[in-house]
Amino acid sequence: MSSKPIPFEIHPSSGVPIYRQLVDQVYALLAGGQLAEGELLPSVRRVAQAAAVNPMTVSKAYSLLESQGVVQRVRGQGMRVTKPQAAGNLEEREDQFRRFLEPAFHRAQQLGLDEAETRQVVESLLQELRKTQNP
Repeated sequence: MSSKPIPFEIHPSSGVPIYRQLVDQVYALLAGGQLAEGELLPSVRRVAQAAAVNPMTVSKAYSLLESQGVVQRVRGQGMRVTKPQAAGNLEEREDQFRRFLEPAFHRAQQLGLDEAETRQVVESLLQELRKTQNP
């Protein structure tokens, strides 16, 4: 197992299939340099239990990553990162993040949140994130 936990976050009501969320997060971790060649992904069972999802869903994500050449199945160990993408430059990472945020801001509009209310929610989330990163 990898020495550091890989933080998968599953959002069942997001409209994005769970297996796709996992695949996208692995690519984001690679682009951000938080996942390196040779590291092991958490086991299918561990991810499924932590996220309360069907193990077949996690297996589907891992199989897709394997078919794309991102990970390799290592007998008795799990899935090892084989060729991480080069960490994206800041512009590429910001673009990927922007594409992720667009639906959230659209939802804020649908909910009738104005710009100030939306900023307040974003600031609150950032504060919570800082607390979890620097306990």
